[in-house]
Amino acid sequence: MDKLRALRYLEAAARGHSLSAAARHFEVSAAAVAKLVGALEDELGVRLVERGPRGLRLTAAGADYLDACIPALRRLDSAENDARATTVRPKGRIVVGIQHVIARGCLAEALPRFHARYPEVELDIRDVQLVPDQQRDGLDVMLVLGWPSKIESLIHRVIASSHFLVAASPSYWLAHEIPRRPSDLHAHVCLPIRAIAGGVMRRWEFRRGGEVDHVDVSSWLTTSNAHRDIVIDLALTGHGVVRLLEWTNRPELASGRLVRVLDDWESTDAIPVNLLYPPSARRLLRVRTFIDFAVEVFAAFELPSSPVSAQPPDWLHRRYASHVGTTGRK
Repeated sequence: MDKLRALRYLEAAARGHSLSAAARHFEVSAAAVAKLVGALEDELGVRLVERGPRGLRLTAAGADYLDACIPALRRLDSAENDARATTVRPKGRIVVGIQHVIARGCLAEALPRFHARYPEVELDIRDVQLVPDQQRDGLDVMLVLGWPSKIESLIHRVIASSHFLVAASPSYWLAHEIPRRPSDLHAHVCLPIRAIAGGVMRRWEFRRGGEVDHVDVSSWLTTSNAHRDIVIDLALTGHGVVRLLEWTNRPELASGRLVRVLDDWESTDAIPVNLLYPPSARRLLRVRTFIDFAVEVFAAFELPSSPVSAQPPDWLHRRYASHVGTTGRK
């Protein structure tokens, strides 16, 4: 049995919450993934995965086993990439379409590492939003959030998913009572952002155990996704509360310029991070190196495993929702 491949299949299945997701990731059949994961379970003598109401998930033993193996897998990935870079040197230009939040939130700090590894590759970064035909023409690969429309001519891989967290500056929390539950945010200045598809992300819903609580925020300011930096800047200067994806604004959170609250609550929305590219692009070494690098970047964040709904949430299509200010508990 190829234990290393079995581990990679297990990790991909856990991230994608299905054997089919792992199969698409490695461009093999779902039967091949099931066979190798089953062989790994037989060798270990424990059940690693099980099916739940929200898709495949790791058992407790499977989660412990994968957590113990992932650091070794990341070290091996890094060693393989460094070795490959010294023997096979990709060259040429890659045109990459990236949404602003991904470019600013995580990729910018990683790009010098890509350049050091592949100095003869030229990256041409361009902005994309909803991946319409006129925007994707000429792009080798796209990296976008959310639920892009299915395009038969493109391979679509979900490489990560992320929940939201709630944060504000220390000065804001000194002046306002820290919320104990999401519905307490009704008394705060919350700064919503409009999704790329047009809907305002007003409903901030969270789960704690079997309890679900939410707040429908209203505000004096709503910004488009392209201008999300405005609300981040306002939050940093003490003018309100923001909801952020887990992998964005990490320097501000690590330094304490933004302070997270509601740590014991988990957002019910899990936003997928998607790679899209034409099948022919994978055969180009320079493009394949970027695809693998993007997967590596998000894997390094070690995000919690987050089931992703096959269908987008209702708010995504509410393009011009009126201001609301209600709270609710379920």
